[in-house]
Amino acid sequence: MRVLLIGGTNFIGPHVIAVLHRQGHELTVYHRGLHEPELPPGVDHIHSSRAGVPVLHFPAALSEPKPEIVLHMFPVGQDDAQAAAAWFAGVARRIVALSSGDVYRAYGRLLGTEPGPPEPNPIGEEAPLREAYFPYRQTATGPADWTYHYEKILAERAFLDSSLPATILRLPAVYGPGDPHHRLRPYIKRMRDSRPFVLLDTLQAEWRWTHGYVEDVANAIATAVTDERAAGKVYNLGEAATPTTTERIRRIGEVMRWPGRVIPLSRDRLPPHLQTPYEARQDLVTETRRIRDELSYRESVPEDEGLRRTIQWECSVEAPADPGPLEYAAEDEAQRGAA
Repeated sequence: MRVLLIGGTNFIGPHVIAVLHRQGHELTVYHRGLHEPELPPGVDHIHSSRAGVPVLHFPAALSEPKPEIVLHMFPVGQDDAQAAAAWFAGVARRIVALSSGDVYRAYGRLLGTEPGPPEPNPIGEEAPLREAYFPYRQTATGPADWTYHYEKILAERAFLDSSLPATILRLPAVYGPGDPHHRLRPYIKRMRDSRPFVLLDTLQAEWRWTHGYVEDVANAIATAVTDERAAGKVYNLGEAATPTTTERIRRIGEVMRWPGRVIPLSRDRLPPHLQTPYEARQDLVTETRRIRDELSYRESVPEDEGLRRTIQWECSVEAPADPGPLEYAAEDEAQRGAA
């Protein structure tokens, strides 16, 4: 099968490429060339300065030969989704587009942009979507910033309304080696520094947010790319069971053989650097049974192994937001005050 990836050279993409390459598919990657990760031999590259986010330009070379499946790794909103769907209609058989769990109304409840009580969990693919659009526009630097135009709801709608059959994949919080957000690093760093405790907001301690290890997410994406039963469908990706934040930290601690404790404190007792901009009364647990039942997807990496690989990588790199002596002193003071 000939598969064209729009983007795919950063965090998740190389893992998807590795899976599809092992399966024997012909792969082409369309990107700017700013990142050149080590990819399997035989993967073709088409570079263009106009392949930056949002991708609105598609050179004729992308259709020679015609791809059977287009995998759009990072559609931002309506304009780039419409551009891709229009260009490849009549060229490809189907387009697979990566979306996000931030489309759900529950995410708006968490941000405080959607009034009302917490949404019920788990959140299935048919759950209500946000009504307030552009969740990151307030923090964008202006219209030239792609985050100003970011709206996965509009991107999904553009793909599903086009004449080109589409598959939508809603990603969880993805972690693993190379994670640009360093999602698990705050806990790993403290355990590596032999801190005796990890402090959490009381509400956050019981909060649940569906995660996914990067290689498992890549396998799920590859499953949807290669299975024609996915045409016209929307799938949540992520772990089968979502632990609380406290339970996730304890699992990391078990892998690292950390003897410390997780200590929940009320928000007013936490040092400022540990306070979150939201109150975690709204869980973000997505239901992932559909892709398992319909496409027979299963994780390929045991949870402890995924955590071990993540820990190993995080311990080998630096990150600018790491806590230092001042932050640890503030945490010690907060813990003493609560004792």
